[in-house]
Amino acid sequence: MCLSVLAIISCNKDDGYTGIPEDKPFNFVIPENFPPMAQDISGNSPTEQGVALGRKLFYDNKLSRNNTISCSFCHEQAFAFTHHGHDLSHGIDNLLGIRNAPAVQNMAFQSEYFYDGASNGIQLLSIVPIHNPVEMDDNLSNIASKLAMDDDYVQRFQSAFENGEISSSNILNALAQFMTVMISADSKYDKYVRNEPGGTMSQLELQGLDLFQSKCATCHVTDIFTDSKFRNNGLPINPNLNDLGRETVTGFERDRYKFKVPSLRNVALTKPYMHDGRFGSLESVLNFYSNGVQQTQNLDEILQQNGVLGIPLTENEKQAIIAFLKTLTDETYINNPLFYEKT
Repeated sequence: MCLSVLAIISCNKDDGYTGIPEDKPFNFVIPENFPPMAQDISGNSPTEQGVALGRKLFYDNKLSRNNTISCSFCHEQAFAFTHHGHDLSHGIDNLLGIRNAPAVQNMAFQSEYFYDGASNGIQLLSIVPIHNPVEMDDNLSNIASKLAMDDDYVQRFQSAFENGEISSSNILNALAQFMTVMISADSKYDKYVRNEPGGTMSQLELQGLDLFQSKCATCHVTDIFTDSKFRNNGLPINPNLNDLGRETVTGFERDRYKFKVPSLRNVALTKPYMHDGRFGSLESVLNFYSNGVQQTQNLDEILQQNGVLGIPLTENEKQAIIAFLKTLTDETYINNPLFYEKT
């Protein structure tokens, strides 16, 4: 059962570096209502010291050029590791990006990362923000040199990896191990589908679940709530950004304005919504799908059925879907001490 995952995680909440070079596998399991992992972690299975090192790196400003920006700057635990209150995330030198920071959760169960799919491997995804000139603007070689001057890091890398090296690959491996164990699977919805205590759904929430399954679950599939595909959902093009989406990575015009379908886990906590953070509420999102979808280039076929754009929804249906979406909030995840910054 999934509660065993959370119990195991909680038992390991004090798993910071102890000074003992011996390392042990990090004991975690796949929640029973989850699909198989989409990522192959066999070559970098989480260990207690590896996860602790990855957590320390996640919160360390040394991963940026001028030592001011950490991964956690744009990914705050209380908001499912999103950049709360920012439509477009800003980074180094207070430079403004062109996208809203996506949530960090259940990463090993997804096959693509970032709104444009700039990475499809959990062990490489951290390169993207580190190298981005408006996010962290550094490189792994330089970061490794900075970490090598810190005796605590020297000991931690020796404990976490067989070769003991402070290297680009080990930095990425440690971050990947930390993100692999960042599993959110203890919401009211999870307890409902697993028939666990605390999983009693109201009539409105159950109605919302039925509506969600018939109107939304084509893209937000499985209990990860994303198909990890790239779709154009008909947002009016923002002329100030003219973000080409997936085309930025592939170079193919057929991918223009397509963005990765985000997971809806903890969605009530992750506003603002869409790749550019243009909507400040779930009500606004559903209003858009109901009557705001535009016939933009490469609009997904799902949103243009029988000559109708979008997803027709009544006001009562919108409220029911929102009630269901709120059952995806996982208080255990956003308060789990395993993911806190350790000082």
